[in-house]
Amino acid sequence: MSNDLTISPVTGKRDLDAFIDLAYRLNGDDPNWVPYIRSEMVELLTQGKNPFFEHATVQFFLARRNGRVVGRISAHIDHLALTMPVEQGMGPGTGNWGLLEAEDEETTRALIARAEQWLREQGMTRVLAPLSMSVWEEPGLLVLGHDHPPTIMMGHAPPHYQGWIEGDGYATAKRLLTFDLDVTRPFPPLIQRIIQSGEKNDRIRIRKVNLKRYHEEAAIILHILNDAWSDNWGFVPFTETEIAYTAKKLRPLVREDLIRIAEYDGEPVAFMMTLPDVNQVIHKLRGKLFPFGWAKLLWWLRKPTNAQMRVPLMGVLRKLQSSRLASQLAFMMIEYIRRDAIAAYGSTRGEIGWILEDNQGMVAIADAIHSKVNKEYRIYEKAL
Repeated sequence: MSNDLTISPVTGKRDLDAFIDLAYRLNGDDPNWVPYIRSEMVELLTQGKNPFFEHATVQFFLARRNGRVVGRISAHIDHLALTMPVEQGMGPGTGNWGLLEAEDEETTRALIARAEQWLREQGMTRVLAPLSMSVWEEPGLLVLGHDHPPTIMMGHAPPHYQGWIEGDGYATAKRLLTFDLDVTRPFPPLIQRIIQSGEKNDRIRIRKVNLKRYHEEAAIILHILNDAWSDNWGFVPFTETEIAYTAKKLRPLVREDLIRIAEYDGEPVAFMMTLPDVNQVIHKLRGKLFPFGWAKLLWWLRKPTNAQMRVPLMGVLRKLQSSRLASQLAFMMIEYIRRDAIAAYGSTRGEIGWILEDNQGMVAIADAIHSKVNKEYRIYEKAL
């Protein structure tokens, strides 16, 4: 490490402001970077506001060269993740780092080394990274798809970060894929027949969510999610506090016709959540919400137009996952939302994911409707 490069913990508001502001300076010239809404980033990083801190230990670090901030990183331990089975990716001894921003490779390696040191001091023996900060927020490093902006709740990073991280001894633990779908094209005849067969089955009901019962519906969806994803690599269960927090955060984006719950014999067994891609608006504002940015954003949220869509979450109860019914329900939900997205919001494309590379069921569904991989994110691992 150069004698003039120092790494120090974030302490106080001035350091936290510098931690947040660095991302705007380093990425401001990237035409595909979507600036964070600053207040959202403050909330993400603040204990007492983000419920992740209720089950996590977190430390932020700043890199300075000759007193000038040139890099940042978070190091964190999700104590719920420590209780998960090792074969599912997390487990005892696994810590994380994330929120990496750096001017150069030397700074990157110094920051990672400091995060690793902190994790060792906390008793960790392995690191999975980057996670910013929970696996449910922005997991993985973008390695494919730098040529277009990310959709809502997905990350973006310069291409050179991949070489810097891999050059520091990190190996790929898992690839996360997103799929681009032209929603204006009808699905293949085979898929249409599967959907039509489901429509004739009186035991199946695909319904819209009822926003008058928003919290009840959110609880149903999160119950299915925690069950459906519980065997997935990297899974960490949502807590009750996180369920309430997430429901509140997503409420401005939720539309009844863009979220479906599938019932079988009256039991909710599957769901599909689709969100209008608010990044379309934020990207154009370039992070400038004042004086008129807030008005533009609120107007668009009131009635999204020409809105592209993202499917961040879909799940089917485990007891059905190996059955033909699971894929049939998925195709039905995708098709109903596809129709409404075109009719009500003028949508032309959607993004499905992220999906684990080895989630054969979901990858097969994505392939069957002729969607194509448009972004790849990687989560890396390293022994400490």
